[in-house]
Amino acid sequence: MNRRTPLAAALALATGLALAGCGADSAPKIEVSGAYMPEPVTEQMAGAYFTIKNNGDTADKLTSVTSNLAKNITIHKTVGTKMEQVNSLAIPANGTLQLGHGGNHLMLMGLKDKPTKDDVVTVRLHFAHAAPVRVSLQVKAADYQPKH
Repeated sequence: MNRRTPLAAALALATGLALAGCGADSAPKIEVSGAYMPEPVTEQMAGAYFTIKNNGDTADKLTSVTSNLAKNITIHKTVGTKMEQVNSLAIPANGTLQLGHGGNHLMLMGLKDKPTKDDVVTVRLHFAHAAPVRVSLQVKAADYQPKH
C-alpha cells in the first residue's frame, strides 16, 4: 500500500481550496456612477462620460462597449490636446477610472437615433475580468458640465 497517495490527495485538495478562496476575494468589483451623455450636436456621433470604481483587489480593464443606439463605440483617451483611440483603459485595484470632458471618454459613432435631452441611453460595458455592466446614460443639455 502506498501511504503517499492519501497525503498527496489531501495536499492537492487543500491547495485547490486555498486558490479558489483567493480568487473569489480578489476579483474586480465594478460600480459605475455619474453616467451621462451630452445631447449630440450631430446625428452621427455622441460622447459618453462616467466614473468606474473598482472595489476589488485586482486591477481590470474596460475593453469594449456595446449599445443598440450606435453602430460602433470606441474608447478614447486624451493626451495633452490630442484625442487617441485605445483598445482598453485600465481600472486600478481599489481605484477609479474617470471618463469626462477633455480626458478619457467614449465615442458613439453611427447613431441610429439622435437622443434628446432627458432621454436615457443604455450601454453595456465589457471588462477583461469582471462581468459586463449595464449602464443608463442620462442625456443632458449639450453644454452640461457636472458639478464636482
